[in-house]
Amino acid sequence: MEHEVVSREEWLEARKALLVKEKALTRQRDAVNRDRLALPWVKVDKDYVFETETGPARLADLFAGHSQLIIIHFMFGPDWEAGCPGCSFGADHMDGALVHLNHHDVSLVTVSRAPLPKLLAYKKRMGWTFPWVSSLGSDFNYDFHVSFTPEQLAAGAVSYNYTSIPSERANDELPGLSSFYKDEDGTIYHTYSQYARGGEETLGTLMFLDHAPLGRNETGTLSFIRRKDEYVQKPAEKAGCCH
Repeated sequence: MEHEVVSREEWLEARKALLVKEKALTRQRDAVNRDRLALPWVKVDKDYVFETETGPARLADLFAGHSQLIIIHFMFGPDWEAGCPGCSFGADHMDGALVHLNHHDVSLVTVSRAPLPKLLAYKKRMGWTFPWVSSLGSDFNYDFHVSFTPEQLAAGAVSYNYTSIPSERANDELPGLSSFYKDEDGTIYHTYSQYARGGEETLGTLMFLDHAPLGRNETGTLSFIRRKDEYVQKPAEKAGCCH
């Protein structure tokens, strides 16, 4: 992308014009957030059981004493050897948020279908501390449309992100986020789910890059992403940044 070099006065004029659009986007985001909070809820009647580090746990247990629960649907199938690079990128943003979410009555838990030992080994490799549980043997991932059986994929299309997508654009695992509320009587409600690029606003790195001179500088969605221990260090980086 070529950029015109202009005077400070001309730059300021262009910047103020962009500010008008930024403020409109902020107001629109606020309006969407209000609409999200106003969505109706659905009672969760199914008894989902997960495998955790402390043994089997039900969906109600994942709230960990809070009234609100956010679940990250992390792409890690039972036969996969490692977690999805894109989901791993998202998970890198979670640990720092935990203390703030917990003090705001929100529990944040990651769920995948891979067996728990695989999840814990990968979690150790990545240096994460957030709660991660396995839904293997449960209908949870299928009911929330983030996992698909071979039969579903063979049918030619699957239901994802509130529409039907061709199987060639799908996978046996896809990403998402789901939110739940538990009232004082212990009744659980599904309040919200988002998929595909819907979770980008939770990824601080992307928000930083959107403010960098070259933006995300990608050839496709998250094309630049690697697992954090798989980046190739550039020679100039080895000496440090302050020389």
